[in-house]
Amino acid sequence: MLRIATNQFQASMNRSLSINQTMIAKLTEQMATGNRIQVPSDEPIANVRLSRLRREENIVSQYVDNIEAVKIRLSKNETYLTSMVNDIGAARDLFVWAADGSNTPEDLNAMVNSLVALRDSLYFNGNTLDQEGKYIFSGTLTSTQALTVDNTQAPGFRYSYTGNNGVQEVVVGNGITQPANVTVDGMHDYLNQLDVAIDTLSQAGVNPNDPAVRANLTAALNGSDTALALVAGKVANFGGAQNVMETLSNNHANVSLSNKMAITDIAQLDYGLAATQLTGYNNALQATYQAYSKVNNLSLFNVL
Repeated sequence: MLRIATNQFQASMNRSLSINQTMIAKLTEQMATGNRIQVPSDEPIANVRLSRLRREENIVSQYVDNIEAVKIRLSKNETYLTSMVNDIGAARDLFVWAADGSNTPEDLNAMVNSLVALRDSLYFNGNTLDQEGKYIFSGTLTSTQALTVDNTQAPGFRYSYTGNNGVQEVVVGNGITQPANVTVDGMHDYLNQLDVAIDTLSQAGVNPNDPAVRANLTAALNGSDTALALVAGKVANFGGAQNVMETLSNNHANVSLSNKMAITDIAQLDYGLAATQLTGYNNALQATYQAYSKVNNLSLFNVL
């Protein structure tokens, strides 16, 4: 007849109770959080895969955030540059009109106020600040005005570009960067041409058929075409950049979705299986308690 010492029996029961209680606690915590892996030691290999996937997901999320920030910046830049295109176009129309030899001196004088407003609007837009108080068209010298004026100089020499042509690169993918800024380098030349034309047209008795006047108007008209090409070209580039950003954003979204599905497959708890296991461990725990109680109450008199 096999005999089991009391100490052996109690140790065996305590071990069984401990295992069942530990598993019940673990399953309960898993079901409460929905996560199959509570600590790295639960499944080391799966935990390493999760760490890599989450790190990649964080990087992709940063790319997406960068893309959205660049798209917003490019959109704002496009708005201001489009306004400048409209101003240049309006000035060009005035120069075409001014070049008509039938204009009187009074007609030409009357154009000055409109040209001054357009010149000042171009200067103001060229020195636009962002929400952080940084100049958006100054290249990488964002604390410096893009355009400056020195009214002590003669017309034609007052305006200067004081930014630089540095590019603000933003990382939008693995090894992929996107310029997030444009400059208005060259706009100062047009502002100087406008200034000369304004000074010419503001003179008393100005004659549109005077060779010097026509030369200044022709230079301003040609300058308008050059400035239009300069600014309109930048606006056109925004369309291509926005398309690239949209494509990259969609690609990142697909990668992110794949990562999230993989993370879910690895980390998410199977509630059906967990519930079945929990029931089994609860039953085992109750059976252990009952067996312990019944055996503990036995004595040699029960078998005599």
